[in-house]
Amino acid sequence: MSKSLVTGAAGFIGSHVARHCLALGHEVIALDDLSGGFPDQVPEGAVFVEGSVTDHGLLDRLFEEHRFDYVYHLAAYAAEGLSHFIRRFNYTNNVIGSVNLINNAVRHEAKCLVFTSSIAVYGAGRLPMTEEMTPQPEDPYGIAKYAVELDLRAARAMFGLNYAIFRPHNVYGEHQNIGDRYRNVVGIFMNQIMQGRPMTVFGDGEQTRAFSYIDEVAPIIAGSVEKPEAWGEVFNLGADRPYPVNHLAEVVAQAFGVEPRIQHLAARHEVVHAYASHEKVTRVFGRQEPVPLEEGIRRMAAWALAKGPRASREFKGVEVSKNLPASWQEAVHQEKPPG
Repeated sequence: MSKSLVTGAAGFIGSHVARHCLALGHEVIALDDLSGGFPDQVPEGAVFVEGSVTDHGLLDRLFEEHRFDYVYHLAAYAAEGLSHFIRRFNYTNNVIGSVNLINNAVRHEAKCLVFTSSIAVYGAGRLPMTEEMTPQPEDPYGIAKYAVELDLRAARAMFGLNYAIFRPHNVYGEHQNIGDRYRNVVGIFMNQIMQGRPMTVFGDGEQTRAFSYIDEVAPIIAGSVEKPEAWGEVFNLGADRPYPVNHLAEVVAQAFGVEPRIQHLAARHEVVHAYASHEKVTRVFGRQEPVPLEEGIRRMAAWALAKGPRASREFKGVEVSKNLPASWQEAVHQEKPPG
């Protein structure tokens, strides 16, 4: 039986990947610091360990004890817009934490490390985004993800470490942290509706994203270790069709049976239009049946209503307040970030 470490396994994508790894017959150690995840999301059958990828001593002990065959790295603080204002926290969690895993994967000769990157590595105005493009990230989050991609490439050349890199985008679905005010627009909208508040949209709402339902993403990530032709490769992963954020708001409101109420806030510095080509992942993994946006949102809304709004640890410790969006200003004077 293969033994796998899944980081971020109490969080959104990580909990689904852990579930699919179990279905593939893996023995799963589920690592999460609970800064954005919840213990009840760790799938039954996985062994939960509370801790952070920034704790290299903990990782050293886990690798020494378990001798993992595969490592799935999904732990990250994935807030592109906020990353401008939390650089130290961003790079500590998203780069140094990843390096701690890479070091151990090399030392203990893991067969493959699967890394979830992001289309944030591409930057703006380059559509559709294809894997052949040279990344030009515009925010610290994208820079961190691309740095880890480059480090994995170097580790493969120097040590023979196999990897598979996925760049998922705008993923939504059950287990998404709907209490996080800084990221995951679908969850933010749902949380606001359940609290009787208007949905807040930065700018005019005509920015577009290809929203990707979790079941289109997690099974491919989990199964990538069984496809050696995917090793050493980078794949865009997600839905093909982009939608304006305004349309998303209408679909979310419809799923909750309410009229859409939208409050437009000042535009923030972000990529306006983002969608990717998926020809490469289709060649290697086959074509996935797409889940229509309305159906995926309906499923997530049913889960959210059953679970109810809940908040993870409050994010504290914005490092730079200059140009911080007004709606985030309350975080400026708080003391310490999670993790």
